[in-house]
Amino acid sequence: MIAPNVILFFNDNLESHMERTVISRRVLLLTAAIAVIGANSLALSPIAATVAASFPGRSAADVVTAAALYGLATACSALLLASLSDRIGAERALTRALLVLSASLGAAALSPALWTLIVAQALAGLAAGVALPAIYTLTAQVAEKGRESQTLSFVLTGWTLSLVVGVGLAALLADLLHWRAVFSLLALAAVGLALGISRCHDWGMRTVGEAPSSTLKALRIPGIHSLLLNIAAYMTAFYGLYTYLGPHLGEVLQLPTSFAGLAIAVYGLGFGAAAPLGRLVDRYGATAAACTTFAGLMLVYLGLMAAAALPLVMLALCLAWGVANHLGLNLLMRQLAEIDPVQRGAIMGLYSAITYLCVFVGALLYRPIFTHFGFAACAWASAMLVLPALGWALGQWRKKQAELRCHSEHDKSAKEV
Repeated sequence: MIAPNVILFFNDNLESHMERTVISRRVLLLTAAIAVIGANSLALSPIAATVAASFPGRSAADVVTAAALYGLATACSALLLASLSDRIGAERALTRALLVLSASLGAAALSPALWTLIVAQALAGLAAGVALPAIYTLTAQVAEKGRESQTLSFVLTGWTLSLVVGVGLAALLADLLHWRAVFSLLALAAVGLALGISRCHDWGMRTVGEAPSSTLKALRIPGIHSLLLNIAAYMTAFYGLYTYLGPHLGEVLQLPTSFAGLAIAVYGLGFGAAAPLGRLVDRYGATAAACTTFAGLMLVYLGLMAAAALPLVMLALCLAWGVANHLGLNLLMRQLAEIDPVQRGAIMGLYSAITYLCVFVGALLYRPIFTHFGFAACAWASAMLVLPALGWALGQWRKKQAELRCHSEHDKSAKEV
């Protein structure tokens, strides 16, 4: 006969295990959603020439226009439509966005002309602009207290999957089958994720109807301007340098295209390898981690500047770049998610809009630097653009230290009384 307390212990552990399983399944779905969206945003680049061959008189540069409009549509959608997450619930917004994404990717696979492919990708961008803020909102909702950074780190590995696996798989499918198979597979994955997310009912604390927000209203939140400026500088530093990594390796150092691909893969591996480090952020605090991370990222950029003519050293630094960039992104997004939970959807919309705008701004601003001064100057510019984030982190650290000293003095005074 089993004692009642043993049965109670078993039931409590079973319920706890079931709860963790549900949370794990939800986090996996969110990670997969990131991977599908990221794979579509990266897929056109390696298969552009193959796609162009299907449309007589078109070049790979013409095909890349579709990717550019995808990014622009994502930025506009995130800016104008992300507040849907706050109005109807992030899980419903994500489900609907994934269904629209699936339909648009299906249309891309069936495109009879380049202009229909461009329109389909623009529509996919509109869906992605709603889906990404919803994913980040749901990540914050389902994260257990004390494990916020760890959960966010896991979800962010979806970008690693899209970067390392998605690009390679797209090229492989285009070679073995057809480029249309790439978008067909992504369309099926998107609709499958929509069904999976709709069947998960417990998505944590919701804010539906509490305070329908907009991006303009979110801009009035105290403290958000400095955070958004830090994110804009941080993203410009990354995308500006990342854009010209390939041209530097291929055109300046005369290395094969495969080496540039290897550098991108190594960066992606570093980005993914940083996911377990999220628990250290939860354990030791975001403030101390932010100071260390942003200082480390500055050193990586300065290292890339010094090693601009040393490809193997650059390859090693790409690994460190991925690790530091993951942690920095995690910390900035965590601050945004916690600044006003009620308007989290609109806030994450602002984040997504800034991110995709920085793709264009970074490439535009860094072009004259790369043309006239080279990759080393671009790396130096990126190091300088991380300074605002480092200054903000140091300010937060000093503020926290002052609060701790104040509490310590107050407790000491209370004991003396």
